[in-house]
Amino acid sequence: MRLASIFQRITGGSDVRFEAYDGSTAGPSSAAVSINVKTPEALSYLASAPGELGLARAYVTGHLEIVGDVHAGLAQLSDFSLRELPWSQRVELLRFLGRVRLSHKVSPPPQETRLRGLRHSKARDRQAIAHHYDVSNQFYEWILGPSMAYTCAVYPSLESTLEEAQFEKHDLVARKLGLRPGMRLLDVGCGWGGMVMHAAREYGVRAIGVTLSRNQAEWAQKAIVEAGLSDLAEVRHLDYRDVHESGFDAVSSIGLTEHIGKAKLPAYFSSLYRKLKPGGRLLNHCITRPDNKQRALSGPFIDRYVFPDGELVGPGHVVSQVHDAGFEVRHEENLREHYALTLAAWGRNLEAHWDEAVEEVGQARARVWRLYLAASRLGFERNDIQLHQVLGVRLDGTASHMPLRPDWLS
Repeated sequence: MRLASIFQRITGGSDVRFEAYDGSTAGPSSAAVSINVKTPEALSYLASAPGELGLARAYVTGHLEIVGDVHAGLAQLSDFSLRELPWSQRVELLRFLGRVRLSHKVSPPPQETRLRGLRHSKARDRQAIAHHYDVSNQFYEWILGPSMAYTCAVYPSLESTLEEAQFEKHDLVARKLGLRPGMRLLDVGCGWGGMVMHAAREYGVRAIGVTLSRNQAEWAQKAIVEAGLSDLAEVRHLDYRDVHESGFDAVSSIGLTEHIGKAKLPAYFSSLYRKLKPGGRLLNHCITRPDNKQRALSGPFIDRYVFPDGELVGPGHVVSQVHDAGFEVRHEENLREHYALTLAAWGRNLEAHWDEAVEEVGQARARVWRLYLAASRLGFERNDIQLHQVLGVRLDGTASHMPLRPDWLS
């Protein structure tokens, strides 16, 4: 059994070079990307967890290597499936994989997480956020760049830099919220404080941000002091459910909804509604599925390695939940292509700092990120996932205090 040829057939990678530890090869020698099945352990991972999880485990541990651009390689592959094989070869391969699994037993890599406690309880949410965000602020600085904005940027043009696009994203949110000097903003899931500092610096707004990540809160508070914004901006290490203040003029939720859970969305948007004064606006910016036909749960690789307990719903469901919480929905837009561009920029940053990143967080975690950024970019390019901004207002009686036509367009 020539393993490289089998891999080529079951992955559909006709323009990828395959090499295997049995010495076999398949695919064009001139291919820009090659996949190397380096050890029997790679096959054992695939046998124990068929599909994306097995492939991820084999790649993260280094038993399977993608040589060349990972995004380009993933783009060439279809779902890992035995359907294309004749029945006799399928049976033979399954028997072979079974023997490999028994003779080369493997365990999930330590980078893989399983959370404890009730799903989307405060305690479990803290575990989920700590797993992803409390890694290394230096690591995130290398990937995200000076803005430290870990959400979809908004590109004014294809020639715009990542920093220009992240500034535009924060400014678009500010314009949609109608921020003006003296207003009060609550930014839930504020990350490293980018929106909080932008609102204070560019609009003279008094802004409070909250995050469950201690690393993020400490970094943000230091950045606020260094920027001379302490009189206007503040970031707290706090669950959004524990914010006691209310009467805000605006609330921004940028990249938090994905962590809330589908069942918790009604309570989530209702709580944000109560934080606003009449006439106050909410801007919700989140990743969605393109429809509601799939389960909200994320795939096994993302759930185990990247965003534990993350749940994505369709944009219509988000709009309905915002509306049903009491908001009048005033505007909605899809920024899907912008997130693909953002992820491409983050991927380039990671590659530019690869050696430092490996030294900082280890080879396996760096490989998780390389795979995650490439796969996510592909998901946005293929419309498997989207990014939607929904703008709602808490009416003042029947008055929205909104402009007759959008005044936030550049």
